[in-house]
Amino acid sequence: MTLHAAKPVGGGPARRRAAPLGAIGSLLALGVVLAVWGRELFTGETGPHGGFDPIARFLLAVSVIVLVCHLVAALLRRFDQPPVVGEILGGLLLGPSVFGVLWPSGRAWLFPAEVLSTLQVTAQLGLVTFMFLLGCELRLDQVRAHRKAVWTTVAGSMGLPFVAGVAAALAAEGVIAGRFGSTTAYALFFGLAMAITALPVLARILVDLRIDDTAIGRLALTCAAVGDGAAWAALTVLLALTGISGSGSVAAVMGMAAAFVLVTALCVRPALAAVVRRCERTPAGEQLLLPVLAAGAIGFASLSQVIGLHPVIGAFLFGVVVPRDSAAVERISKQLQGFAVTILLPLFFAGVGLSTSLGLLSGVTPWLLFLGLLLVASVVKFIGAGGGAKLAGMSTVDSLRIGTLMNCRGVTELVLATIGLQYKLVNELGFTILVLIALVTTAATGPLMQLLSRRAGTPG
Repeated sequence: MTLHAAKPVGGGPARRRAAPLGAIGSLLALGVVLAVWGRELFTGETGPHGGFDPIARFLLAVSVIVLVCHLVAALLRRFDQPPVVGEILGGLLLGPSVFGVLWPSGRAWLFPAEVLSTLQVTAQLGLVTFMFLLGCELRLDQVRAHRKAVWTTVAGSMGLPFVAGVAAALAAEGVIAGRFGSTTAYALFFGLAMAITALPVLARILVDLRIDDTAIGRLALTCAAVGDGAAWAALTVLLALTGISGSGSVAAVMGMAAAFVLVTALCVRPALAAVVRRCERTPAGEQLLLPVLAAGAIGFASLSQVIGLHPVIGAFLFGVVVPRDSAAVERISKQLQGFAVTILLPLFFAGVGLSTSLGLLSGVTPWLLFLGLLLVASVVKFIGAGGGAKLAGMSTVDSLRIGTLMNCRGVTELVLATIGLQYKLVNELGFTILVLIALVTTAATGPLMQLLSRRAGTPG
């Protein structure tokens, strides 16, 4: 399974014919909305039936979010950008920075407090599903074959940015730190945010560049998988040690987290493998496997929250122990991926956009801070990953490519940024800066890879 690994950009004739039909349908739906609720939408006055039904307004908000995110993604595909860049931009367009400036009353009407609250809860389901799929994607079978290159690259791409991120966080503490109150927790979290690589988005970029089945593509994916696993493990320890969620004493949270991981590895993993083997024997059993895996991921997320960790950690952990050699699991993962990527993830992106305000960057100091952190995040990770690959014996060109690929932060950075804002490790300005860093580094990965390939005279 490869998240976001859709067919090549552009699609076939059927897809091109479907595009105008979809646009016509969207315009018709918009016309109905304006005809029925136009008075309330433009003037704020309620109609004879006492206003817009809350359920209808929530469903309309979901429709608008999905439509905008995918339209912007389709537009950016023409510029060889992965869909996630357009989806993130779509979420930002619906936030206070664009929609809120161009049409404040329209944004307030479409996203009132009760709709925002429901969207946030629904987005958590999308986030849990995404992290479960990301755990399923964590394949480490290439580590043994390229042990030296993997470990030196991971050490450089994670270690140097982490140290630089901690140092930058300490220097900017008075500007971007949240209200949690622990300098250590804030600095360690920011270091992790600087060190992360987005495995699923990287996989999509490799497919688009047609280098997913090359040695450098496999190495980059393996390094991203190892780095992601290490980052989520480190976040688990950070949440447990600092008691950020406030669910109990640090010792209790640490003990429960350790027990959670051990029980999952020693008991749940073999039991799940046995369930998968049994369900694969019959079509009826295979149909049962989808609700079993979905319920398991959601249940693990709930248990993780109860323990005092973030729900995404439990969902990711459950995905890690799902059997890798099952065709039925592969098919089910693709089914879940279709719904999660098409419907649920845009809701998460919209939540990110609604929490991101570019107005916070007004003035010289915030912009200089953003540019400085972007420089630190990009250059240090490029040097760390590329230098690690070079130490492993790779050529200069391939080392530059690895440094470029490992800079892709994508959705994973957004998840970390959301956790930081939720637990008040960073403030709204820090959150906005992390979102923009994720957007810029992800958008730059493909063009930089194409530039390096043209200079080297190689495909991709």
